[in-house]
Amino acid sequence: MPALVALLADDEFGVHREAADGELRPYHAAFDLIDADPAHLLVAAVAGDAVVGTLQLSFLPGLTRRGAMRGQIEGVRVASSARSRGVGAAMLGWAIDEARRRGCALVQLTTDKARGNAHRFYERLGFVATHEGLKLQLPDPS
Repeated sequence: MPALVALLADDEFGVHREAADGELRPYHAAFDLIDADPAHLLVAAVAGDAVVGTLQLSFLPGLTRRGAMRGQIEGVRVASSARSRGVGAAMLGWAIDEARRRGCALVQLTTDKARGNAHRFYERLGFVATHEGLKLQLPDPS
């Protein structure tokens, strides 16, 4: 878990959102929920002994598009030391293939508007910015 959290914090946005204090309990609780549900996969890319990438792939049933299943990709991160070496493309390729294998009609993801490099990366893989995504930050329930 420490390696995954370090990946999440290894960029200009995550450094402010993720646990800099080393508190891993919320991450372990989230992992337990993900691991218990076959509709959610947490993927780690490993090179040697190092975790160099991660993403979450979720499978969402829906009524739209004639009841189509969707693959939702979240939390894509590649270690800064491994960027521009094909790790991200390999992870996304695997996720797209897995979504196709599970009968999804499309794969979707969101990325912050300020992540210009990420936008160019996803567009090179064939993703198209067809929709405007909106988010509502909820207060901490504790």
